[in-house]
Amino acid sequence: MKPIKKLTTKITLILASVLIITAIFGFSSDKREFEIIKQLKIFQAIVSELNTYYVDEPDIKKTIEAGINGMLASLDPYTNYIREEDMEDFKFMTTGEYGGVGSIISMSDTCYIMTREIYKGLPADKAGFIPGDYIIEINGKDAKNMKVSDVSNELRGTPGTPAKVKVWRRTTDEILNLTAIREKIQINPVTYYGMADSETGYIVLSNFTEDCSDKVMQAFIDLKTNHNAKKLILDLRGNPGGLLDEALNIVNMFVPKGSALLSTKGRLRAYDKTFRAHRDPIDTEIPLVVLISRSSASASEIVAGALQDLDRAIIIGQRSFGKGLVQGTREISYNNGLKLTTAKYYTPSGRCIQALDYSHRDKDGAVGFVPDSLISEFKTLNGRSVFDGGGVSPDIMIKLDEMSTITYSLIINDIIFRYAVDYRGKHKSIATPKNFTLTDEDYNKFCEFVKNQKDFTYKSRTDEVFKKLKEVAVKEKNYEQNKEFFAAMENKLKPNLERDLKNNRKEIQEAIESEILTSYYYQQGPYPKSIMNDNSIKEAISTLNDSNRYKGLLDGSIASHAGDKRTANSK
Repeated sequence: MKPIKKLTTKITLILASVLIITAIFGFSSDKREFEIIKQLKIFQAIVSELNTYYVDEPDIKKTIEAGINGMLASLDPYTNYIREEDMEDFKFMTTGEYGGVGSIISMSDTCYIMTREIYKGLPADKAGFIPGDYIIEINGKDAKNMKVSDVSNELRGTPGTPAKVKVWRRTTDEILNLTAIREKIQINPVTYYGMADSETGYIVLSNFTEDCSDKVMQAFIDLKTNHNAKKLILDLRGNPGGLLDEALNIVNMFVPKGSALLSTKGRLRAYDKTFRAHRDPIDTEIPLVVLISRSSASASEIVAGALQDLDRAIIIGQRSFGKGLVQGTREISYNNGLKLTTAKYYTPSGRCIQALDYSHRDKDGAVGFVPDSLISEFKTLNGRSVFDGGGVSPDIMIKLDEMSTITYSLIINDIIFRYAVDYRGKHKSIATPKNFTLTDEDYNKFCEFVKNQKDFTYKSRTDEVFKKLKEVAVKEKNYEQNKEFFAAMENKLKPNLERDLKNNRKEIQEAIESEILTSYYYQQGPYPKSIMNDNSIKEAISTLNDSNRYKGLLDGSIASHAGDKRTANSK
């Protein structure tokens, strides 16, 4: 019992110290602070009792971490405890920088982790890795049944040091010994930029990491200077956000110096701020479209919302995620960290686009959307109507086509990825991204490839719903008298792989071509071709090419989707 008593004493002393410090700061006379002291004492007592009397010796670190995470989860999803061992990953999320080889890895259809994507010009690429390589040994360790996180940790390390990897290349049945010399890796957040047509530049920004605004500026200047871009599309679809300052810097590129870009309000006065454009802009005249989607969040919404409120850009796509909260990071004891929500932000018109109200939960703890009755109208610089209450509503709404079940199943089960690996193994080179296309023969071979995948199970959503209908009919005793009807319907609704591969060829083929182009031409590969088939980009080009419509949407003489309350705030 001596070790347990010593640990209990240490925990008691640590928590007692916290209570003494709390008392020093004048908490004892305040009801709220008294409640803090009371709850800390209760927490300390529970930890002590568990440590002494629980039937099995508890993992105190794990137990207390669970308590911390539970406490923070009661606030909002963005307030998180960052353990010392996770600080490196957190740093990567904010900076896009780490020491490693420059690859993405994932689980595979074997007991080995495989390379999923290789970044152009980085150590893994230089060492000769390609997508689909199975990692069977790493730094002298057998990699069989290793977790993705374990292999990732082995690949990361101090720049200049070697990562020695033995891979099995299934397409050629070779065992290769590859050595990648680790470097300081910084993933370029500008996934792609180029010309969408002869006059329209196109920039894809994947996240708001450190210096991403400089990358966007460099891309924009190159498009204007070397490609004669007279119009611009900034693609923020799927961009989850990141650093506030970087978002403001991007807006600053297109609006006059001194323009109000954003304001924040927190519980502490220190977080009540107004942010203005503090630099000279790059171009305040070029016609501009920003593309957003349901998964465009946080910093993406700051950019889209500010440019919309300042009537500087047309927003096209789907209503954005609706994250109007600002987080800051604080260092805490023993090299740990705390990311916590410190304020709400407001676009130049004064609207907060936060969709979920975490401060007013239902009795069961559920979080609801801001009710329609509380949605307010705001005005852009030109007097156009926009609304708060949940995300940025686009000026032009593009209906998002749902992916067919067969395509989704082929992607989620890695069938398309496996085919792309197999295809590369049989073709040393392919046409340029813009000109590459699968032939009828290629697609027929893909269909045969799918049929030969023994681990591929395909179930349609219609079939699943029908089975539930059948179960209800049996319970209600309506099945027997309608048995023939159900049998005929079941036969018609039953998934038919061959039929569905044929009927959904266009969608499936686009997914295959994208995966193959990524394998040969890296992350940038699919974009030159996908631009031609993308409905949002087509709409953006059409709007930019119609100067009267573009100007009319910005000055309010042409009604926009964002100005219609009935649709702008539909959940």
